[in-house]
Amino acid sequence: MKELVRPPRLAAGARVAVVATSGPVPEERLQSGLDVLRGWDLDPVVAPHVLDRHDEFRYLAGTDADRAADFQAAWCDPSVAAVLCARGGYGAQRMADLLDWDALRAAGPKVLVGFSDVTALHEAFAARLGLVTLHGPMAAGVDFIKNARAQDHLRATLFAPETVRTIASRGGALVPGRARGVTFGGCVSLLAAELGTPHARTDVRGGLLMIEDVGEEPYRLDRILTQLLRAGRFDGVAGIALGSWLDCGPYEQLRPVLAERLGGLGVPVAEEFGFGHCEGALTIPFGVTAELDAEAGTLTLEEPALR
Repeated sequence: MKELVRPPRLAAGARVAVVATSGPVPEERLQSGLDVLRGWDLDPVVAPHVLDRHDEFRYLAGTDADRAADFQAAWCDPSVAAVLCARGGYGAQRMADLLDWDALRAAGPKVLVGFSDVTALHEAFAARLGLVTLHGPMAAGVDFIKNARAQDHLRATLFAPETVRTIASRGGALVPGRARGVTFGGCVSLLAAELGTPHARTDVRGGLLMIEDVGEEPYRLDRILTQLLRAGRFDGVAGIALGSWLDCGPYEQLRPVLAERLGGLGVPVAEEFGFGHCEGALTIPFGVTAELDAEAGTLTLEEPALR
């Protein structure tokens, strides 16, 4: 895997667009998130269909076409420096193929922030645009609104990324060792769902895999990991850092599944790095070169996430 292009960091006064790529967005949470962004000296603008709800499929924030149009308009607006996803849920995959990737590429490098279902866009941006993206809290997410740790780490990554080049875990090593590679990953069930799609990367040799998930019982995560392993999706990875596993059953039952399924790759595996669906989630850049020290529990970026 090659290092991707790093977008410019943000500065005070930068305009950022908030878009709904997936599930419906509660208006009260959106307004609270906008207040946080304004408190950072940013100028947030809200895409026209952020508060929409699909007439038939109530788990979607409006139609696929409207969500895609909002995203593309925000990204292609020369006054916008970053696009922040309002929330995850489900729906990003449905709109990914409606985007004009040539137009997105021509708009130049910008910052994309999101996680969970937005994993589909992280993969697409890496495969189609070659851009570093940020796996981090979303603008209308509870964690973004209420948790100082999540806010502070995302803010530092956006404005002063050189100050957050080392990310420390709260756990240990499932498999000891050190590894160097280019970060990628996200919600592991979305990585499995991307198999066979136009945006799925097939060669991740030399990559540092960063995975997490929510609401998947140990047997389902076993199935997801087994599918990815059988498909060769993790062939050649240099190392693995694990994030949060909220509502995935007791961790003492899940931990052996992770160790058994991933240990066979013969690479360092470190746990509890505090990214994903957890309180105080940290922001992880995808597409940058980093060193993973499983025993020390650190992920050190060779360069800041943004330039």
